[in-house]
Amino acid sequence: MAKERLIQRYSASERINHWVVAFCFILLAFSGLAFFYPSFFWFSQIFGTPQMARIVHPFVGVIMFIGFFIQFFRYVKRNFINQEDVKWALSVKEVITGEHLPNVGKYNAGQKVMFWVMTLSMIVLIITGIMMWQPYFANAFSIPLRRVAILLHAWFALILIASIIVHVYAAIWVKGTIRAMTEGVVTEKWAKSHHPLWYKEVMAGVEQKDTKTTEVDEKL
Repeated sequence: MAKERLIQRYSASERINHWVVAFCFILLAFSGLAFFYPSFFWFSQIFGTPQMARIVHPFVGVIMFIGFFIQFFRYVKRNFINQEDVKWALSVKEVITGEHLPNVGKYNAGQKVMFWVMTLSMIVLIITGIMMWQPYFANAFSIPLRRVAILLHAWFALILIASIIVHVYAAIWVKGTIRAMTEGVVTEKWAKSHHPLWYKEVMAGVEQKDTKTTEVDEKL
């Protein structure tokens, strides 16, 4: 039985970038929960000691922010909502059951909404995080502003955590998705089923490349 052809979905640099951001998120989520909720204070030991967690947490936050926005500029062009995304959203029940597969591109409407929720969360978290960052920046802001920053930081941290949980669940639920971010490839069947417009785009690029190669060979 012949193996199904594989299609590259993410390059090595994209996957490394993704896992750096993911690792930073895990560290920040655990230490952040420790700071805001006494019941989770023992999570602060993820950095060794609570004191070390308070020191390292904002630096890891900056690394995650930079890593995420490298991804942002890579993917933003593919994450604007279009007419096909509206059709996907309106028929989401049929999409889940596999009865209807809208002609979506590399990312569907759900993934695009997640992209923008994460982007907004990251922006709010970095701004409020800087406003709270002792001893470097916090003293430049008034106490009332810092209180607002703490509240917003907590809210958007929870929004981001919830979004990541949905993101991970969706990746596990849709069989073959995890492979895209671990090995960088998906099967031709997976691409055709879940992202048919992107599949056509990739195949068109492959055909064009093969045509150019044939022309070169004929000239030689």
